[in-house]
Amino acid sequence: MIRRLCLPVLLLALLLPALPVSATCGGGGGGGVGGVAMGSSDVPITYRVSWKVLGQGAEAPRAPEAALILYWFPTTPEEAKASDLQTSRTLSLAGARCVAMALVTPDNQALHTTFKVAGAAPIAVLAAADGTELGRVVANDGNLQARPVEKLLDSQIDKQEDTLDALLDAAGKKAAKDHDGAVADYQKVWEQRCLFPKLGKKAAKGLKKLGVTVEEASLRQLGPDSLPEPDVRGLNAAKVEEVLKAGLAAELGARYRDAERLYSKAVAFDPADPTALRFLGELYRHQTGEWDKARTVFERLLAQPADPIARAVAMHGLGKMTIHAGRYADGLALFEKSLAAYPLPITYRNLAVYWFSEKQEEKAAGFMRQALALDPQDGYNQIFSAVYLAAAGHKEEAEKVAMQNASVLEASYNLAAIWAQSGDRAKAMELLRRHFYEYEKFDAVRGMEMQEARDDYMFASLHDDPQFIELTKLATRHKM
Repeated sequence: MIRRLCLPVLLLALLLPALPVSATCGGGGGGGVGGVAMGSSDVPITYRVSWKVLGQGAEAPRAPEAALILYWFPTTPEEAKASDLQTSRTLSLAGARCVAMALVTPDNQALHTTFKVAGAAPIAVLAAADGTELGRVVANDGNLQARPVEKLLDSQIDKQEDTLDALLDAAGKKAAKDHDGAVADYQKVWEQRCLFPKLGKKAAKGLKKLGVTVEEASLRQLGPDSLPEPDVRGLNAAKVEEVLKAGLAAELGARYRDAERLYSKAVAFDPADPTALRFLGELYRHQTGEWDKARTVFERLLAQPADPIARAVAMHGLGKMTIHAGRYADGLALFEKSLAAYPLPITYRNLAVYWFSEKQEEKAAGFMRQALALDPQDGYNQIFSAVYLAAAGHKEEAEKVAMQNASVLEASYNLAAIWAQSGDRAKAMELLRRHFYEYEKFDAVRGMEMQEARDDYMFASLHDDPQFIELTKLATRHKM
């Protein structure tokens, strides 16, 4: 695990505009492990709930993206970070069904007032899209646990599903004698298609029989007819999470084929689970370099209901591969779509990589700040940022970061870049060799990373070195 650092983040933010132009950071943007940072826990984390932080003045989520809204009112940032509401499989999968997850900060007085939240204990409130409260869970002994919140959400979803089932049945009976009444009932079900994809498909078929067609793009978003409902409470639910954790442990141990087998097994257990697809696609993209497979998995994920984090990781991965193939505008557009789905540090880091390479250091610095702002204490964020701190001339601070994290294998590329900027060619070469031949396990990735190093401004001082040229002799560009 990457250590927590004491990097002067404010200093970094002030210094980033002074960085040299034409800087790229190659493979240093990170990746793998499902595209999301591990956090500080030693326990592998698979499911992450896509909470959107609603600070002071932020508005509530709205329909149609928010069929239901789960508001969480924690009392402190520390409580929010440690809560199992962050890692609930039930809540994560609900995010794929237009259940908006809204974390309300204490300074958002408007929402506290609207939902009459004034106590010192954390509270969760489930509301309809129009703001009507449907239920709440108040913490016991100051600890708001995920299970009662999950039960509240499950109960409401079951209730609404029963109501829509009855409407479908009524519409079918009305169809022969009351065309307009049947259409009205089917349309009510269709409007809830994101929350209930299977029922939405049935409503679309009923409407078609009555001469009313729905938008084809909206229908495709519900996934193929063969796709089952997510197995949230079924027999395979526990198996999926168990297998995903085993897969993540294998990936962290660099046993990538074991990880592939386990992630694929999780997908087979529950084909509608976007998290399993997210881990498998990111493994192919970042760890094994099998980009054809990665693209297939990411496109499959985006062709079915998926939570915001899964969609963001898929679009980032597709964007990264597209940029490597030389289609820069298309790749950047995918990055922007990724951020619109859910802001991830990896996306901001790779936007910084791109814009430094395009000699737009001010723009790049802004993206680097945004990556840091999402999680200033994230170790990978700080190691990545220290490369540019060294390039800005503040070598002592950057070297401190490098020395504190000298044993972090997955950061070898960035650590090498820090020492290259500090003028220690031997350490830079040693760490690049470690990156290429210890961290990377597949020639497909190794060759692309070597080409990145040859193009990377951060290693400009090594580019004419015969030892560097020999070290990167497998350099190749990926074509799509």
